[in-house]
Amino acid sequence: MATRPLVIKRRPARTRRSATLTVLTTLMLVYTLLPLAWLVINATKTQEGLLNSFGLWFTGDFALFDNIATTFAYQDGAFTRWLLNTLLYVVVGAGGATLLATLAGYGLAKFDFPGKKAVFATVIGAVAVPGTALAVPTFLMFAGMGLTNTPWAIIIPSLVSPFGLYLMWTYSADAVPKEILESARVDGSGEFRTFFRISLPLLAPGFVTVLLFNVVATWNNFFLPLIMLKNPDWYPLTLGLYTWNEQAATTGGEAVFNLVITGSLLTIVPLVAAFLLLQRYWQSGLAAGSVKE
Repeated sequence: MATRPLVIKRRPARTRRSATLTVLTTLMLVYTLLPLAWLVINATKTQEGLLNSFGLWFTGDFALFDNIATTFAYQDGAFTRWLLNTLLYVVVGAGGATLLATLAGYGLAKFDFPGKKAVFATVIGAVAVPGTALAVPTFLMFAGMGLTNTPWAIIIPSLVSPFGLYLMWTYSADAVPKEILESARVDGSGEFRTFFRISLPLLAPGFVTVLLFNVVATWNNFFLPLIMLKNPDWYPLTLGLYTWNEQAATTGGEAVFNLVITGSLLTIVPLVAAFLLLQRYWQSGLAAGSVKE
């Protein structure tokens, strides 16, 4: 009589839960979302309601749309000018920095040349230097060239991204197989054509990751415009909203804290939208190279 083979059914593994990890995650979530909630709630208040109410709760008057309209109309549409200036700095500065970092990182990863180790050490050293430490030397250099108080004083420094260069260097090393490049060269494809037609699509996740970092850094740039610009017509949003906030401390200045808060809320909307739209590329870019075959 044939015997049936013994089948052992395994129970599905239980998901391990850590109370400490749950508490820490909750605290970090509250720490992250609480300022955003405060910003959204207070953007719905008038100037009087803002000063006479609890910061984390609404008042009887819902003034969000009035605040938005007043923000764009205040000082002859200064907010719109600052928004367009910020877009200019982001498109030209952050976009150019991402393209240069991608080209340089790809070249350093795929080509050998004398002094490559020295370049690597220079890039690592540049990543470790904070931007504020270079602000004063940069100002003195641009002042000597007569470029202060112009858009170039913001755009040109934004084109340099040591961290983006290092990230694209490490990402390009694994994302673009050497066999594909050798096949393209055998077929007679030039290096620039190979890069734009073959390599760049493979580098898209890393490219988008670096682009997001550069966009956030340029969009939130404050100290460099503060020392470089005197003409309010060239202010970015960060510096423009700062001047509105400081009005209350000047003699005869008008307090427009409700417009500052509303403008701050409008300022972060494009960044949030960019992260949500490009999230899948960003996540895949950060995970690249973490697993080797």
